[in-house]
Amino acid sequence: MKSVNTDVAYDYIRKKILTGEFPPGKALMTEVLAAEIGVSRTPVRDALRKLETDGLVSIQAHLGASVKKMQIKEFSEMCDLRLALESHAAGLAARNRNEGDLQEIRFALEAMRRLTEAVIAAETEQPLLGELAREDARFHIAVMSAAKNDLMKKEILRLHLINRVLTVPLVPGALPTQKAEVDLRRREVLEKHNDIFEAIARGDPGAAKREMEFHLQEMIDHNLRLLTRAESGVLARDLSPEELAYGS
Repeated sequence: MKSVNTDVAYDYIRKKILTGEFPPGKALMTEVLAAEIGVSRTPVRDALRKLETDGLVSIQAHLGASVKKMQIKEFSEMCDLRLALESHAAGLAARNRNEGDLQEIRFALEAMRRLTEAVIAAETEQPLLGELAREDARFHIAVMSAAKNDLMKKEILRLHLINRVLTVPLVPGALPTQKAEVDLRRREVLEKHNDIFEAIARGDPGAAKREMEFHLQEMIDHNLRLLTRAESGVLARDLSPEELAYGS
């Protein structure tokens, strides 16, 4: 049976990973963590094994534990799985959604539209980017909820979390340098979210699945291009409450 100390150690280490304090590749020394948390080594080891199952930690014989680093091949395979599941979830959402679901998706979309225009108009974008990322996550989570498949939602959230925390590069030269190019992409991404919403709202499962698949495939291709141009890096951002709560 899992001990209370294991839960404490798990929550402590997980939060450090999700907030970026423990970046990809950081060694997770059992003795050091036990002293920081104020527990023995056993619950720390148990917590690290659970985090390995979550996909956030890597444990290797003779090398110990470290925050997971995503290689391009593994990232591509993970994206293929997310593409299949989340596209299917969008189709289910078009079939199973109710008015409350549509309202939640619409609110997230409207917030994304407002924030996208604010980011484009702002001289300093950074304060707004975290808010935009949270509303993007809120949109996708609302679609998953509308699908009415809890098991699928949990697995998609796991993949979504790993993607955002461990694989997005942010290094000099990794992103387009022309603001006009970035702003154009932002508007295109926003309109694709609108297409997904419209398909779900009119109850068209085939169109909803196609629109989500198109959006995710474009995002995957974009991120793979970035990953091939950057050796490593982490996008520091605030996670949504739903993401932070995943697996807890």
